[in-house]
Amino acid sequence: MAIAADQRPDPDELLAQLQAQDERARRGRLRIYFGASAGVGKTFAMLGAAKREHQAGRDVVIGLVETHGRSETQQLAEGLPRLPLKELPYRDRVLPEFDLDAALARKPAVLLVDELAHSNVPGSRHPKRWQDVQELLDSGIDVWSTLNVQHLESLNDTVGAITGIRVHETVPDTVLDGADEVVLVDVTPDELMARMKAGKVYLPQQAERAAQNFFRKGNLIALREMALRRTAEHVEEDVRGWRVEQAIAPVWITGGAILACVGPREGDEQTVRAAARLAGQASVRWFAAYVETPQLRRLPADARDRILAVLKLAEDLGAETAVLAGTDAAAELVAHAQQLHCATLIVGRTHGARLPFGLARATMTRRLGTLAPALDVFEVGQRESVRRLGRVVQAQAEVDEEQGRWQEWPRYAWVVAACVGTTLAAWPLGHVLAQANIVMLFLLATVAVAMRLGRGPAALAAVLNVAAFDFFFVPPTMTFAVADVQYLLTFAVMLVVGLLTGQLTAGLRFQLRIAASRERRVQSLFELTRDLSAALLAAQVAELGENAVRSHFGGEAVVLATDAHDALLPRAQAPDGFDASVADWAFRNGQPAGLATATLSAQPWHYAPLHAPMRVRGVLALKPAQPRWLVIPEQRRHLDTLARQIAIALERVHYVEIAQQAVVEMESERLRNALLAAISHDVRTPLTALIGLAESLRQAQLAPAQAETAEHIAQQARSLAHLVNNLLDMARLQSGSVNLRLDWQSLEEVVGSALRSAATQLAGKPVQVHLPPDLPLVEFDAVLIERVLVNLLENAAKYGAPPIEVDARVEPRALVVTVRDHGPGLPTGVQGREDVLFEKFTRGEPESSTPGVGLGLAICKAVVDAHRGSIRAANAPGGGAEFSFRLPRRPPPAAPA
Repeated sequence: MAIAADQRPDPDELLAQLQAQDERARRGRLRIYFGASAGVGKTFAMLGAAKREHQAGRDVVIGLVETHGRSETQQLAEGLPRLPLKELPYRDRVLPEFDLDAALARKPAVLLVDELAHSNVPGSRHPKRWQDVQELLDSGIDVWSTLNVQHLESLNDTVGAITGIRVHETVPDTVLDGADEVVLVDVTPDELMARMKAGKVYLPQQAERAAQNFFRKGNLIALREMALRRTAEHVEEDVRGWRVEQAIAPVWITGGAILACVGPREGDEQTVRAAARLAGQASVRWFAAYVETPQLRRLPADARDRILAVLKLAEDLGAETAVLAGTDAAAELVAHAQQLHCATLIVGRTHGARLPFGLARATMTRRLGTLAPALDVFEVGQRESVRRLGRVVQAQAEVDEEQGRWQEWPRYAWVVAACVGTTLAAWPLGHVLAQANIVMLFLLATVAVAMRLGRGPAALAAVLNVAAFDFFFVPPTMTFAVADVQYLLTFAVMLVVGLLTGQLTAGLRFQLRIAASRERRVQSLFELTRDLSAALLAAQVAELGENAVRSHFGGEAVVLATDAHDALLPRAQAPDGFDASVADWAFRNGQPAGLATATLSAQPWHYAPLHAPMRVRGVLALKPAQPRWLVIPEQRRHLDTLARQIAIALERVHYVEIAQQAVVEMESERLRNALLAAISHDVRTPLTALIGLAESLRQAQLAPAQAETAEHIAQQARSLAHLVNNLLDMARLQSGSVNLRLDWQSLEEVVGSALRSAATQLAGKPVQVHLPPDLPLVEFDAVLIERVLVNLLENAAKYGAPPIEVDARVEPRALVVTVRDHGPGLPTGVQGREDVLFEKFTRGEPESSTPGVGLGLAICKAVVDAHRGSIRAANAPGGGAEFSFRLPRRPPPAAPA
């Protein structure tokens, strides 16, 4: 038996299903025992099922099971093979942890891994246990695990608000959504509280504390509801996937999705409002759809605008809208409901039109009930209220309607011309051809008119052709009288055939026009995606996006991208009517504005933010040739899709530029560090020899002038050696090869050692040390912190004025050390951006005569950052500059007795 064309499966869908089945065959299956809270029996149920599978001969292994001291659970786990746990050190303790490598090597058929949301001990391969489970599944191992509803990431805030306790161990919702099986383990709150009092959930002390906080009856009821709803959502997805995979067309009434059927009647906004209320009361999804048939395409502009306004109202109320096309509105609505898995249809109340002989035309409700008897169909009463579009759209619609009226008359004039031409062509053949062939010529003219001009002109052509055939070719000619009554049947057949042919041809033209419109949308999206894939600059993306939007919607289009600081770049030459302030509002709020929106709807432009996966990347502004297009759901979704593609391309270009810049910076940094290390090592040996020779000259018996020269040589050599040491330290710190030797140190000793080391740089300038006598021991690397103090003292001696002050104070979690001078303070060029002083090769005064290359403060920042601290510079009260660094601290260990 042949398969109907509309029932043939889509090859792309079949290929996707085969690929998904192949991936599922290679990947292990995940079963989650899901519950409302601890103590409902998830682990017990998992062990019971594992025991049955093991007795059936399946290779079931316990990877990790948390019994929490429950004797029944421990007894149930006996007899199942168990993987040994690995031991990991953590804060002077050794903790047992799940051994992922042992599980991968053992590779059982089913592995039990309890508590999916557990955080692994630091040092494990993955920070979370659910990531271990994903690796096990990728290797083809079936995994059974347990999960509580409060551990779901999306419900974490909700659970915290209900129970007052924030759960820090969470699992992404995608893990539960991707599970092959979800087994709900449920008990009533009263039974759970009774089990907890009996000591079957926690130990007695823990149970008493939990009963006062988390395990209150109201909390348990709310958690149970969330667990049931989340399980139902997973089962609903399973049902939908099964129906799609098995190509099941009839609706299974397992959910409560609602479809509001919008028609051309006035007052259909009441249908939409009723559907929104029902969906809100039942907490289900809802949709709104309108079917455009060939008859409805002839509606006046105000009626079409009223329909679009009702669909816009449905969108504002939270529905997903669609405009369908077909010849049978009821059949299209039923097919749409089956596709969306809707069980309830909401329609407006209508009265069937009366036909001859007392017959009544079937209402939409009866048609829907006949086509889909399994669906629930509700009628909604009508109200005398009319929904209107915005003033800009409505004004344009009135102009289009007026133009449409004037465009109708030429079509009917062409009909008259075609009938006259057919009559003139057939007149010379009247004595040659039989009248049946003459009838065929007139029918051919009717078909041609229907194909080119539509349904109305085709009806007029059928009537005019019958009249012309009667007047010119049926005896007695040149009169409408009929000598033979049989010609009446000929006239009737001609008229009926002409009308039916025109109707069918116009319907085909309507379907062709719909298919062509869809093809244009797909083609424009394909061309934009293809062109954007080759764009390397944001300007190219903007130009391609503007051309694509302009070619589909007409009018004018503008794409505004963002700069490096995520600010909207202005347009050099803005088109007429374009408002940059509205574009900036759409960008900052991430919502559309302007034409066909609820914000500044009087604007002639529509402003849509370019939402990328990470952030808003710009604004797409459009002034379409037909404002009504932005109210049609299909056209609006197409515009959103184009905007999405442009945003993704802009984000891709942005990250490409960042990646290129990062590569350049990395290579520059690597070259700089290598150059510094090479120069420093090659210069250090000659400098050491030069310092030794200078010191030898100073000790020799020389003339005063020669002794002064020797002293100057030694001083310059020591300065150069200090510079080389800074270069070496900077290169070593930047390479990350420095390991901190943390130990409990006394700050007084480190300060005294730093003063001795910096004696040469201080050159006798007074230093005042103010250290509290009760400073505690702090854990840091004494050598590196001494280097920080030496550099800060040298900086104060170079650029400040005496006296130099060294202060320290203790905060609850930090030790703050400050080095201050009484000089002119920080340079005016860096005030407000003091962090610049801590960059490499940066000096406060570029043209200063004070020697230095700007490495001392950079070394200080690198050392303090390595200690997880912070350093800052500021102008001191009363004049001068102060540099303070903060080191984290914790209580020192107790001294031995």
